Amino acid sequence: MTAYLARRAGQILVTLFLFVTLSFFLIQAQPGNYASFYTLNPDLAPEVKAQIEAAFGLDQPQWRQYLTHLKNYFTGNFGISFGHYPRPVMDVILERLPRTVVLFLTATVASFYTGFLLGKAIAWRRGGALEYTATVSGAFLFTVFTPAFALMMIWLFSFKLGWFPLGKFLDPLLWRDAPVAANQVFNNLLLTAGAFSLFVLLALLVARTIGRRQRRRWLLPAIGLAAAAIPVAWAFSGIGLLGLDIVKHMVLPIATLTLISFAGTMLLTRNSMLETLREDYITAARAKGLPEKAIRDRHAARNALLPVVTSLVFSLAFAIDGGVITEAIFSWPGMGQTLLNAVLSEDLPLALGALVFVGIFALIAHLVADVLYVYLDPRIRYR
Repeated sequence: MTAYLARRAGQILVTLFLFVTLSFFLIQAQPGNYASFYTLNPDLAPEVKAQIEAAFGLDQPQWRQYLTHLKNYFTGNFGISFGHYPRPVMDVILERLPRTVVLFLTATVASFYTGFLLGKAIAWRRGGALEYTATVSGAFLFTVFTPAFALMMIWLFSFKLGWFPLGKFLDPLLWRDAPVAANQVFNNLLLTAGAFSLFVLLALLVARTIGRRQRRRWLLPAIGLAAAAIPVAWAFSGIGLLGLDIVKHMVLPIATLTLISFAGTMLLTRNSMLETLREDYITAARAKGLPEKAIRDRHAARNALLPVVTSLVFSLAFAIDGGVITEAIFSWPGMGQTLLNAVLSEDLPLALGALVFVGIFALIAHLVADVLYVYLDPRIRYR
């Protein structure tokens, strides 16, 4: 496994090198250059335009510009954002990336579990009302026009019922006299979610080492107690209302993304489960007299997870582009809206920096999927 990981890391570096190289020559091939954002002003004197181009290094030979491009990208220096001047691109990305990751990671995980559980159920018990209802509703939501469905969710739950805010990241009136910055509150929410996830993971690992009867006795109460402690701690933190405001703004985008995404996982799980149920080891497990639940969960569902997990990992990797349509409709200031605004305003450093992050996450996702295969299917081994 170590040798395989080393080879894959080398392949990732080579692919990333080719990606960064291709991005450089694509920019060189288009009309204009980095300085066009400033030098299109007809009132600028020629010597001023020359100084601006020299500041961007455009007076250097192309090979020197290429080497500078490689050096900057592999050291994390993506330049200064034109649209957020004088903020560096990395600063803008680090501010917007967590917002998109939280929004789309939550929606992707929720849609994955919903789709996997429904897909497993309808594959195991075919021909019932559950299969018909889940398949028809899932197919409808999967093929629905996303902007229209998102606007309908806003109209129903925000405008008509008034349960959730109309959009954006926070309520300006509530935050007008806030004692802390919004990013600080959002980061505290991330720390809380991360701590709770770590607690649940450790509890599940400990539960695997004890008997089933003891596991049922303390596992769910412990997780429930930890979940109940979160709102109590935030209530006494002094910024609980501010955190609740951000969470309320996240509900509608997450619900919309979950509803339009779970059907893909559900149908993929169903098809994979149906193929797995025809395997010889399923027949052998039934011949041994194993309980139906054990056959379904430990044998059929686990092996059916391989294509589903691949789809999940790749969707997580490409989620950082933010789903431009979703973030634009809900006015969510994440990577999707940032990338859209950067392209529209010709903010090339920010647009390229965002695309490089998408590429890096996609390459890492391939590696994660390969490693997960070993743990999901014992027949797979890497050397």
